[in-house]
Amino acid sequence: MYDALRRFKADIFQALAHPTRIAILELLSCGELSAGVLIEKLGMEQANVSQHLAILRSKQLVLNRKAGNQVFYSVRNPLILDVLALMRRYFQAHLKEALGMLDEMERPSEASR
Repeated sequence: MYDALRRFKADIFQALAHPTRIAILELLSCGELSAGVLIEKLGMEQANVSQHLAILRSKQLVLNRKAGNQVFYSVRNPLILDVLALMRRYFQAHLKEALGMLDEMERPSEASR
């Protein structure tokens, strides 16, 4: 059971392992968007965006629905947006720590005074 859960987590993180796929999820955080709007906002070729959307669909991170000749995408479960928000906080903490270390390195040491 634990191995299956670990594989599931790894699959999700693998799907999130590309900046474009994260950008797609962030764009969809405000609601459903058409494929055309996603392509426009990302400034990428249709084929490239389609490949990323296919990966997100295959891992069931996004849903799609057709309306006429348009395809609309939405986040399947908003919990994945919470994961991205936690990663943002983790990044900020990491950055803050690195900046603190840099500040400490730039301070003159007591021995050099």
